[in-house]
Amino acid sequence: MILTPELVERVLYTAPERTIGVLGDLFLDRYFDLDGSLTEPSLETGLDAYQVTRVRSLPGAAGTVINNLVSLGVGRVIPLSLVGEDGEGFELLHALSRQNISLDGIVRHQSRRTPTYMKPMLSLPGQPARELNRLDIHPRERLDAATQDALLEQIQRTLPHLDALAILDQVRTPDAGVVTGRIRHFFSQTTTTIPVLADSRSRIGCFFGVMLKPNEAEARAAVPTATTAQEAAQTLAQQCGRPVFLTQSERGIWCVHPSLAAQRIPAYPVAGPIDPVGAGDSTTAGILTALVAGLSVPQAAAFGCLVASVTVSKLGTTGVATPEELRARIQNAISIENS
Repeated sequence: MILTPELVERVLYTAPERTIGVLGDLFLDRYFDLDGSLTEPSLETGLDAYQVTRVRSLPGAAGTVINNLVSLGVGRVIPLSLVGEDGEGFELLHALSRQNISLDGIVRHQSRRTPTYMKPMLSLPGQPARELNRLDIHPRERLDAATQDALLEQIQRTLPHLDALAILDQVRTPDAGVVTGRIRHFFSQTTTTIPVLADSRSRIGCFFGVMLKPNEAEARAAVPTATTAQEAAQTLAQQCGRPVFLTQSERGIWCVHPSLAAQRIPAYPVAGPIDPVGAGDSTTAGILTALVAGLSVPQAAAFGCLVASVTVSKLGTTGVATPEELRARIQNAISIENS
């Protein structure tokens, strides 16, 4: 087993001494808990009127990585992002401040709506909660030059104080999110001594000079000429000049290096129902936390798999993993391996 309890303890022991930045699109995850037994027809439309019994507001998208880093015990987490001066932005900043997150790196924008995922969670007697159709608020207009300038200034000011940086490119519309072409170009031209790991839904092939974490679909979309996802990941590794973590859900992670043989890191088996929402973000948090503790790339990938194996077991929410859960999980994996 590439990851041992001793290595897990090393990561958890080191985490409180480290500072990790998270650059990317902050969304507000707003969960509406609905009690199905209280549903009544609308007098105006005759449609079901779901009754909200609780509203939960959590940092989402890049905020999910932040939540996981905090849960892993990272001493200081610094968001580098953008929110609107609206109700959603207020809730998002409040949710971050509850975790003692510094808000100094977040730029406020007067006319921009804060990106939001509104998630109705319907509970019926004897059944687990299920998510109904989501309502999304996405930025769809190009980010203005002045705001990009402000973000770049925050990045340049913050980088010297970081031990690692996660880059989360969530918004599909080009240059409408935080990670614009200018910011990608900045990192392609900037030599950093810290681990920088980029994750992008639509543009993973546009990052250079940083490590990448695509899933299979993202890797193949970035390299359409590749016959396999592994071949696509190898091409991406050669382009960016850094290791690539190719995530494959329950099959684990392929660690692909620009000049070394690829290595497959198996996932940890999970029993029972799972909720994969946020699994990739928890993997990102685990990989970076392990790297700043001095673990190798394959060991960091295994730690990312370990974190994700805990979070996917948490239903109806974008879960996080605690140190206690990770200790129990690695011991369980060893017991299964030895049985």
